[in-house]
Amino acid sequence: MQQVKQGDLRKASDLFDRYHKQLYNFFVKIAFDRELGHDLTQNVFLRMIKYRKTYNENKAFKSWIYQMARNVYADHYRKNKMLRADLADVEQIRHQLASVDERMVQDEREKLLYISLFRLSTEQREILILTRFQQMKYEEVAHIMDITVANVKVKVHRALHKLRETYLELEKI
Repeated sequence: MQQVKQGDLRKASDLFDRYHKQLYNFFVKIAFDRELGHDLTQNVFLRMIKYRKTYNENKAFKSWIYQMARNVYADHYRKNKMLRADLADVEQIRHQLASVDERMVQDEREKLLYISLFRLSTEQREILILTRFQQMKYEEVAHIMDITVANVKVKVHRALHKLRETYLELEKI
């Protein structure tokens, strides 16, 4: 990233190759929309080039790019006023999940897990995706979200508790 910051934009393709799949997966899991995932991933890398001068070499690139991804996601929904309600019709969610990725919904338990994940607040869903799906360390997540590591632990604990509760509730249906 230092080379990109100094003007060698050819090196941006190396960063794209290294991070685009992770960012795409982040967006698909948080937005439940594959096409939007592609668009937002591209927007992150366009923004990375535009704001390359703001990169701080003393901080981890991964944290910087994920903070940018969070901002791209928030900006998209603010701009398009497409915020989804935290509680949505389960049948509608199942339909959306089926279009996201056939692999993700092969068995009923996996469907229930993703439905349960979707029913969490955006913040809870985001923190679980970063820590569990993206396998980021709590320190990285704390930096991305600009909170303490202890706060990350509490938020993860609460989100997992709510996810488990929602999953068990749906399993009874």
